[in-house]
Order: sequence, then structure tokens, then C-alpha cells
Amino acid sequence: MKNNTAPGWYFLTGAVVLLLAVMMGGCKPGTTTSGDTLKIIASITPVADFVEQIGGDKVEVTLMVPAGADPHTYEPTPGQMVFVSEADVFVKVGSGVDYEEIWMNDIMDMNRDMQLIDCSEGIDIINEDPHIWTSPLNARQMVENIYNGLITLDSDNADYYQTNYENYVSELETLHSDILNILEGYENRNFLIYHPSFAYFASEYNLIQIPIEHQGKEPTPKVIQDCIDQAYEHNLNYVYVAPQFATSYAESIAAEISGSVLYIDPLPSSYISGTRSVAASIALELE
Repeated sequence: MKNNTAPGWYFLTGAVVLLLAVMMGGCKPGTTTSGDTLKIIASITPVADFVEQIGGDKVEVTLMVPAGADPHTYEPTPGQMVFVSEADVFVKVGSGVDYEEIWMNDIMDMNRDMQLIDCSEGIDIINEDPHIWTSPLNARQMVENIYNGLITLDSDNADYYQTNYENYVSELETLHSDILNILEGYENRNFLIYHPSFAYFASEYNLIQIPIEHQGKEPTPKVIQDCIDQAYEHNLNYVYVAPQFATSYAESIAAEISGSVLYIDPLPSSYISGTRSVAASIALELE
């Protein structure tokens, strides 16, 4: 387990230095917004998209884990704490994402007035897997949690948030229906993937993800051979990999089965289009 005592100390020290510099300079970093706008920090890219869809022009969203970074290993920078010090709300995934588990106490300590919205409320966590957002039905619950948080914190704009919420839920329902149609009718339901990010997606659409990586550890030769054997057994032609991860093991397995590596992103900046793209890519394997 990672010891966060030393990182947290350096993290807070650097943040304090930056905050003092900002105060002495008499200016604030980032985009200046009106007093009516909620300043919100979103944990990861799908959460940022959810907040923007519901909050619209009533919110200013800052992303904590940048696009392309891995939430399992990410460490916030002292510079990001300037935004934390000025934020009204932090929206976390809440399902056990590694960086949240390690850093949330330090983040919240930097701004005791900052409110917290937990997107995981009402969602069953499967086998301590944090990737709850990959399921569109879970995404709907996450969006509802964000909506409830916003109308509590900013009741003056409750009608605005409700309209956006209802419109976006309708889009999520359409997404769910589209994915059912994309994935229906195939006998094979297996797909091979490096990092097992899509357990919730697979469970929702009667799929079986075969992971190469287990519990964040690189695969052993035995695991690699097992994956190759399963690929032959199920006549698989693709190895899926997220852009946040190295591809060497995936490429080796793909070469062994005379297949190809395909990228699917568990952290799309646009949830609707990104998740629909994931479904279409997985459907290629089911054909």
C-alpha cells in the first residue's frame, strides 16, 4: 500500500506556497466567473462531462485528473490546489478510485468550506471495482446524484438544473437502447482486454471481459498463455487496451493470435459518444 504521509506533506507545502503567491499578487488563476457561477472540481473526465451537462452555464468545471492520465496512479499537483482553495464543490466518483482514496483528505483539508458530492451513492460496487461509470445505468444514477447536489447548493437555479437533468437522462436512455441494439444477436460474448475497466459495462450487456492485467499487476507468463488460449477458444481477433496504458503486452498477445490491438477509452471526455464508440468497437469482436 502506498504511504501518503510524505507525498501529502510536500503536496500541502507546495500548495500553501502557491496560495500565498496568489494572495500577494492580488489575482486568481484560471477563468474569472461571476458570483452566480458555482466553481466545481470534477474528479475524472466522465464526471466533468456529467457536471457540465447538468450545470450548463451556471457552473465552471475544473478537471482534477487530466485527460489521458491514469486515475489509479495520479497525484494532484500543488498548482491544482489553488483551484481547490477557491472551489465551491468537489464531485468525486466515490467508488474507490485510487487517487481519491489516497488524496481526498488532503484535498478537503485545503478548503473546509468546499462541499462534496459523492457520485457513487445508490450504486452497488462489484468486487471493489471502481469503474462504475462505464455502465450507462450507473451513469444515470451518478447524474442524479450530481443533480441533487446542485439543486441543494444552488436552489435558485433548480428549474434550470432540472431541465438539463431530464434532457440528459433522456440521452442516456437512448444510449442504453442503442447499445442493446448494437450488441444483440451475437453468439460470442467474450472480449479480451488489458486493463479490466469494463466489468460494469459487460455485466449490463451480457458480455464477458477477459482481463490480461489483474489487480494492477503486469501479467505473468502463465496469465499471458491463458489469455492466448482463451482467445483461440473463443476465436477472438482483437485485444482491447485503454489509451492510458502501455500496449506492449497487448501487442504481444495480438501478434500471437494474428489479431489486432484496438483502443477503447474508459475515460471519454464526451460520455455519450465515447460509450457508444466503445460498444461499436466491442461489437467488432462479437461478429
